[in-house]
Amino acid sequence: MRELTADLFISLDGFASGVDQPPYFGYFGPDLGKWVREHLDQPQIIVMGRATYQALAQFSAAATDEVSARMRELPKLVFSSTLQGPLIWKNTHLNNGIAAHEIAALKQQDGDPLRSIGSISLVRSMFKAGVVDRLRLMVFPVILGASGREPIYPDFPQTRLELTQTRVLDSAVILLEYRPALNRSGSGVSLPLK
Repeated sequence: MRELTADLFISLDGFASGVDQPPYFGYFGPDLGKWVREHLDQPQIIVMGRATYQALAQFSAAATDEVSARMRELPKLVFSSTLQGPLIWKNTHLNNGIAAHEIAALKQQDGDPLRSIGSISLVRSMFKAGVVDRLRLMVFPVILGASGREPIYPDFPQTRLELTQTRVLDSAVILLEYRPALNRSGSGVSLPLK
């Protein structure tokens, strides 16, 4: 059975982006670069929504750097009801089904693990469906306040999480890795707070 990991890069106050913010909120360093490369080198299927696909494909589809080249090689699955095929990014498949149902079915199959990068709306729907096995938050030391865009947590279900790993990258960025807390029966389903 496959696992699904959701990776989100966020500001300290929970935004995925902000007005005039550079990539990685301006905190890209050697540790973060190594982490990105190491995690892309692992077998996986990248799962994303339309907005993330359009943002990443716009520069990665033809870029020649190591990370973009690896992203082209990896199988990618885009969930969208508005995109039309064929998609320009090599090894990318379009799925216009209900993402949570399709992901749940994919998880029952053998094969490479699933990993979402960004795709806030998609991750929110997957959390609501209880199909996320691991949440990795890369927290950058910046408070965006009123300039923050794409808040991560509105409309997320209340969910108990168990911290499984922490790591500091480049003496600035904190990686927090969580799994949904076990419910009383011991299964790995997220436990909504009452």
